[in-house]
Amino acid sequence: MFDNDRLFKRDPEELAISRELYNEVAKLPIVSPHGHTDPQWFAENKNFNNATELLIKPDHYVFRMLYSQGIKLEELGIQRTDGGAVEQDSRKIWHVFANNYYLFHGTPSRIWMDYVFKAVFGFEISLDENTADYYYDKINQKLATNEFKPRALLDKFNIELLATTEHATDELKHHAKLKGTGLENTVITSFRPDDVIDPDHWNFSTSIVTLAEQTGEDISDWHGYLRALKARREFFIQHGATASDHGHPTARTANLSPTECQTLLNKVLAGSATAEERDLFRAQMLTEMAGMSLEDGLVMQIHPGVFRNHNQKLYQTFGTDKGCDIPVRTSYVDNLHPLLSKYGTESDLRIILFTLDESTYARELAPLAGHYPCLKLGPAWWFNDSPEGMLRFRHNVTETAGFYNTVGFNDDTRAFLSIPSRHDVARRIDCRFLAQLVAERRLPIDDAHTLAYDLSYRLAKEAYQRTK
Repeated sequence: MFDNDRLFKRDPEELAISRELYNEVAKLPIVSPHGHTDPQWFAENKNFNNATELLIKPDHYVFRMLYSQGIKLEELGIQRTDGGAVEQDSRKIWHVFANNYYLFHGTPSRIWMDYVFKAVFGFEISLDENTADYYYDKINQKLATNEFKPRALLDKFNIELLATTEHATDELKHHAKLKGTGLENTVITSFRPDDVIDPDHWNFSTSIVTLAEQTGEDISDWHGYLRALKARREFFIQHGATASDHGHPTARTANLSPTECQTLLNKVLAGSATAEERDLFRAQMLTEMAGMSLEDGLVMQIHPGVFRNHNQKLYQTFGTDKGCDIPVRTSYVDNLHPLLSKYGTESDLRIILFTLDESTYARELAPLAGHYPCLKLGPAWWFNDSPEGMLRFRHNVTETAGFYNTVGFNDDTRAFLSIPSRHDVARRIDCRFLAQLVAERRLPIDDAHTLAYDLSYRLAKEAYQRTK
């Protein structure tokens, strides 16, 4: 199904160097500092139900492709927001997936899933309509064992750190349950405040009321609102958080006076803010979050540039995160200027920038990160989390930002079993890129070994403050 030289160039010299570098990093522990796996899995440590529940339903990469070919999400058992009927037969859903597995040829999803089937479950034959039942039954047999419980898989996959992501008003009950288990420093949370700082967030009106109730602050007062946010950040830090995550539509920031902020907050809470005023509020809140990160030490991740829920009919029927988010053009130089004018020279502040707009790599992101002490570049993300996407990232940013203004790899996934495969792909591609530099006599082999280790392991730990 795959060989040990997959993703390496076939040039003999580069291939030999790639193998040499990869063999030293292949078995390093996995640091996954940003993702979306369900913390309930690890808190309760129950066996996964079946192959469909684990490998298809949580993974919008999978059902997005199937939907694009006319397969309805109801046929895949994806829950409707109105509680309407969907397919309940998990074996039948698995057959739909197996019958259409050929659709994933050439995609990173195919690489990840083939790795899971081979390395995790031990299959030697490919999945298709003829092997669907064999796959389904064998996977389910293994999932029923103690060796395939969530906590056991953390050990099996050599995962040193796994960060989930929760909204600002989340009670973090699953993370609280992990305390005292020995896993509270392995499975941690991340602070995602979009629900209380983005007026266009689908749950903003409810979450803002919850924020006031949780903190006892008067959130109609600008300073009380900021105190409430600081209190929630501290709550998350107490549950292991080392980072915040911001999924705003753009990277726009602002630096308004307190009086202007109060006026804007009044309009937002009253529901009378215009589209421009709501966007300006988001912009101001990114700057406020940066200031809070400077105070409390949370690493700030900014993930702009996505038209979320583009398929409104699908969104209305199934809710968010159903594979219908689309990348859009994004600007960083002008948009980040207000924030950087205020905090850009602060070396104690860590802001990690992500993009889906690859045209900004060399033109904007690499020069910004190559100058401002507070900025680092996140890895190729989401639609760009692929072999070619990773190579484009390294080719476009390295000459200006170097390697040490990047933060290693994070998988950003809901698909738990794909984590080892995603990290394996990243390590292979980085070793391939380093091998080219060595073969072209642009990098000494000893330095390449150091870089392979740093890109695979050390930079992620340091970027997310897991080690000094």
